[in-house]
Amino acid sequence: MIVDVLLFKITLLIYFVATICYLVGVITRKEQFNRSAKWILIGGFVLHCITLKVRWLTTGITPVASLHESLSFFAWSLIGIYLLFDLRYRTPMLGAFISPLALALMILGAAAPKKAPAVNPMLDSWWFPIHVTLAFLGYGVFAIAAMAGIMYLLQERMVKSKKFSGLFYRLPSLDTLDSMNYKCLTFGFPLMTMGIISGAIWANSAWGGYWRWDPKETWALITWFLYAALLHGRLSIGWRGRRAAIFAIIGFCCLLFTFFGVNLFLSGEHTFRSFTGE
Repeated sequence: MIVDVLLFKITLLIYFVATICYLVGVITRKEQFNRSAKWILIGGFVLHCITLKVRWLTTGITPVASLHESLSFFAWSLIGIYLLFDLRYRTPMLGAFISPLALALMILGAAAPKKAPAVNPMLDSWWFPIHVTLAFLGYGVFAIAAMAGIMYLLQERMVKSKKFSGLFYRLPSLDTLDSMNYKCLTFGFPLMTMGIISGAIWANSAWGGYWRWDPKETWALITWFLYAALLHGRLSIGWRGRRAAIFAIIGFCCLLFTFFGVNLFLSGEHTFRSFTGE
């Protein structure tokens, strides 16, 4: 237990350094800071993989059964998805938006209790790691979409007002940001869909029913419909630009409530208390 907590703290520190480098690179426009930030972030991600593996071996279950573990897993999926997208788009500005978000998740995770939860028998299923991995990868992709949406709105506002700050020259073009938003939707929506389906199969094996209208299930369905509406608007109506960006941000806010609000403030079978069998 001491080892995985120490590794977690070192990973948090590395993400903090990467975030500082990204922000300094944005402010100074010096490319060496962006390059350093990327390699530091890659190193942090590799260590994060080791941290999660050690935690998994220590507890014997997929490390998402507690708030500490879930926040760490969320940050891991976010950084991993960002690094994949960076291979295609190579925009340091996206890293300057994503790394602070991942760092915030890690800081919240550091503040949460780190004691390993007791193993609940319902978690003893191969569907559990499949379900949570698909769900968190979807979270990571939609986080990228939301950050791209925020950057789009910032860029569009400067273009319309013709007031160009230093940030304008660091942001990707509107077309690139819109393309990124669409790519995220085409990858994230299937991940979310498969996550819900695998969760339903797991629920049937654990509780004897595919759907029980648990608060988390309900909010997951609401979020799914939001992204389904965005995908429909993209493909059938031709939604692009500002409307798609706003929808992506709203969808991610709903997703965050599904994660934080349900687990922390509502009762049901998806709360951390129920996972630990308390």
